[in-house]
Amino acid sequence: MEQGRAEGFDGFVATRWSTLFHLSRLLVGGDRHRAEDLLQEALVKLWFVWPKIAEEAPEAYVRKVLARAAARSARRRWWGERPVEQLPDLPAVGDVSAAVVERSRLEWALAQLPPRQRAAVVLRYYQDLSEKQVAEVLGCPVGTARSHASRGVARLRRILFDVIEPVG
Repeated sequence: MEQGRAEGFDGFVATRWSTLFHLSRLLVGGDRHRAEDLLQEALVKLWFVWPKIAEEAPEAYVRKVLARAAARSARRRWWGERPVEQLPDLPAVGDVSAAVVERSRLEWALAQLPPRQRAAVVLRYYQDLSEKQVAEVLGCPVGTARSHASRGVARLRRILFDVIEPVG
């Protein structure tokens, strides 16, 4: 029985890792290292409840754990070391660097949002969850989730608009 449990869990993690990691990265504002730690923490919690959750909705469970843990960790003043990856080489001709720059810009803007607004925006528009599902994940009323998402999108627009530098 333990063998089947491990295989099912391993299969879930193998198929959903990249999607869950990307969600985690967006929830923590683009910090890859915090995102990895957050996802590992959520998967450990999933492992302990796997027999109960496996047939129902393991991804929804992980989403809820990720959103709540991201909000909780954002309240901490210090997370320890902040390792920085090496700077990449100069982009080659025909490179997709413009897309990477735009994605980095969006991640930076998301990091400027308060944790609950960031979680609501990511869950609503990146994960394409309904307002009711976002409210369930955040553990708040639907109106509050809607308000967080609306205010988060409005603030993102202001942040991204203010960052654009005029030409000339």
